[in-house]
Amino acid sequence: MSVTRLCLVRHGETAWNAEGRVQGQLDIPLSDAGLAQAKAIAGALRGESFDVIYSSDLVRVRQTAQPSADLLRKDVLLDERLRERHYGVFQSVTYVEAKERFPEQYARFRAKDLDFDFGTGESLLRFNERCLAVVEDLLKKHAGRNLLVFTHGGVLEMVRRHATGQGLATPRNFEIPNAALKRMEVGPEGWRVESWADTRPLSAALDDLQDSTRIYTDSGGSSMSAICSLSSRIRSCQ
Repeated sequence: MSVTRLCLVRHGETAWNAEGRVQGQLDIPLSDAGLAQAKAIAGALRGESFDVIYSSDLVRVRQTAQPSADLLRKDVLLDERLRERHYGVFQSVTYVEAKERFPEQYARFRAKDLDFDFGTGESLLRFNERCLAVVEDLLKKHAGRNLLVFTHGGVLEMVRRHATGQGLATPRNFEIPNAALKRMEVGPEGWRVESWADTRPLSAALDDLQDSTRIYTDSGGSSMSAICSLSSRIRSCQ
């Protein structure tokens, strides 16, 4: 079994990210800050070699992917399975508003209830199944290749949890900033997380943690965070 390498990128910042507003599968474009992040990521990836580029079909992800595709002279293949989780009645409200308006539903959401689907949305269990199915398809279709994949924070969380064997109901202990780079590979010994949440190409990035306004900035080194490099094998493929 050859090694397949993945460079995974969360979409750039939107105005709703800055407001703490739930986007889910609503089609929200990048803000000016997000467009700048997309250009910065393209510059960071310039000169690298990728066999294929995939993107969620939602506009904020397509806008993030296009500058990189232009510089790398590659087409962007759209796959709706790379979309964010559908948050049902939470979509378009802030997390603070959701907690006030839907206290029981919010409690189930925070408790990571695997079957809770926001009434009209997608359960965590179904969302995880969708994410792993599309990743498995890409790995089979492009075995031994280098893939560049632009997607959403929720999808990245599911992939990371799968790669590291972290259960769905456990608290998230890693960051997923806007437009940060995550590099992983899958080979005979299983998944390996090469680096995670690399924000070095960016001037600032908002994290994806709920109820969080955490911001990562690069002001020369001391304040730049959200970089995690792992060199050990995580777990076997299943």
